Amino acid sequence: MRKIIAAAALAAVAAYAWPASANDGLTNIIKDPKQWGIQTGDYANTRYSKLDQINAGNVGKLQVAWSFSTGVLRGHEGGPLIIGDVMYVHTPFPNIVYALDLNNDGRIIWKYEPKQDPNVIPVMCCDTVNRGLAYADGTIFLHQADTTLVALDAKTGAKKWSVVNGDPKKGETNTATVLPVKDKVIVGISGGEFGVRCHVTAYDTKTGKQVWRGYSMGPDDEMLVDPEKTTALGKPIGKDSSLKSWEGDQWKIGGGCTWGWYSYDPATNLVYYGSGNPSTWNPAQRPGDNKWSMTIWARDADTGVAKWVYQMTPHDEWDFDGVNEMILTDQQFNGQPRKLLTHFDRNGFGYTLDRVSGELLVAEKFDPAVNWATKVDMDKNSPTFGRPQVVAKYSTAQQGEDVNTKGICPAALGTKDQQPAAFSPKTNLFYVPTNHVCMDYEPFRVSYTAGQPYVGATLSMFPAPNSHGGMGNFIAWDNTKGKIVWSLPEPFSVWSGALATAGDVVFYGTLEGYLKAVDAKTGKELYKFKTPSGIIGNVTTYEHKGKQYIAILSGVGGWAGIGLAAGLTDPNAGLGAVGGYAALSNYTNLGGQLTVFAIPN
Repeated sequence: MRKIIAAAALAAVAAYAWPASANDGLTNIIKDPKQWGIQTGDYANTRYSKLDQINAGNVGKLQVAWSFSTGVLRGHEGGPLIIGDVMYVHTPFPNIVYALDLNNDGRIIWKYEPKQDPNVIPVMCCDTVNRGLAYADGTIFLHQADTTLVALDAKTGAKKWSVVNGDPKKGETNTATVLPVKDKVIVGISGGEFGVRCHVTAYDTKTGKQVWRGYSMGPDDEMLVDPEKTTALGKPIGKDSSLKSWEGDQWKIGGGCTWGWYSYDPATNLVYYGSGNPSTWNPAQRPGDNKWSMTIWARDADTGVAKWVYQMTPHDEWDFDGVNEMILTDQQFNGQPRKLLTHFDRNGFGYTLDRVSGELLVAEKFDPAVNWATKVDMDKNSPTFGRPQVVAKYSTAQQGEDVNTKGICPAALGTKDQQPAAFSPKTNLFYVPTNHVCMDYEPFRVSYTAGQPYVGATLSMFPAPNSHGGMGNFIAWDNTKGKIVWSLPEPFSVWSGALATAGDVVFYGTLEGYLKAVDAKTGKELYKFKTPSGIIGNVTTYEHKGKQYIAILSGVGGWAGIGLAAGLTDPNAGLGAVGGYAALSNYTNLGGQLTVFAIPN
């Protein structure tokens, strides 16, 4: 039985003010800046709020308004949802869900605690994180670590339905949120380090029935691609485009996982997301481009059929997952209005594409330390158009198996991992939490066994040399020019998602545990407060009874904080992160807390 706080609390539910728009769909809630109805702020993934009560002039007066202990340690990614007068908070494994009454000092209305097999924990690559809940039409959606997708009644916490999306015994797990679109909920899968062949699936929001599933690699019909109509860089991908890029049946354990963020454009009816690294990390065992791992996908929300794809890192040799968020904006580009998609990839390049056609417009490094490639070929007449120009010295494939290729920048966790950026339409700038980390990488031969690690590389990580000595920067980025506007050095990777507001303030958190507020135009620090544990969650804002609040989950962990989170001491453990972030234990400790800030009356 799932534990749900019962009778007395539920009987009082009718007294709470649930929004009239709840059954009118998620779109109406997203339009209301007083609420925060989706993890990414909106379907475009901008993480921008129109609220401006807290602004650059008064943010320095912020104080803690209230806090809440989640009762769980390890990494707290994602953030709360605010629907009407209720806040929904989630935890890492075991993925507890709380409904908190904003009218009564955050009193617990209901609690849902799934009983999951703890054997799923060692199958989770990089901590037991979960990136948050989703909401649509009176339902809270939770995608558990064990891949069970659960639909909960938003008022009572009662389970409406559940469906199993994968098999942890094969290495399939979940760390991501889900995306409700129209009458469907879009769901991904994790497991690239276990040789999982990954996919995106749409389930009916009312019943949990599977509507469509598209794989990242394999036969055309299973990927839901049309060889003549699905395009890459403006040209049809052709028949068997994926199968031809793998040796033998390697695609069947090919990775390409989909544990990142999803965005949606109602005008094009396209869902956008990225697929991750190919399996194994040893490139010698999978010759070819390994399509369509490391790819931006644009899929029809109703059918799942891909309209276009773009592979950023063919034949990935460094574990540069392509799952980071796709941010959708309407901006001027070369004097013309364009519907843009901006993506900050793990590989260190910031990409700007036309989201309707998939045309590649900009590809530039968003950290000057990036050295594995000189550039992305932008000559449309070149046979290598759109491909990164790899530097032989940093190519783990060219150096070969059992050779330690040194000084690769960025490290496998990328110039930016899943921690989402934000966009302000007031400044036309993107605010990007980044890693300033390099690595040594030694691939080795590994055999595949279902449910066992299928990595095939040993890593060590360290701060980018000849720089400020730290492991992170928080930057402002111009996506039309491909240039850094300003950059703030940080001692550790910025593993928190950013928030931009109409008050000309940008918020982010740090691994030491600081919530920081900076000026959107200049980057000047305006406020900071140290929470009880390192922040890898995403900053959220909402308004309740006329007052604007800022909310953040703290609880150190994630890939960068896996040493602390899991008690690891071997420098090479955590896929190389433990040694790189060893000093973090001098600044913070485990925790699990929601902290809510406001400006006092």
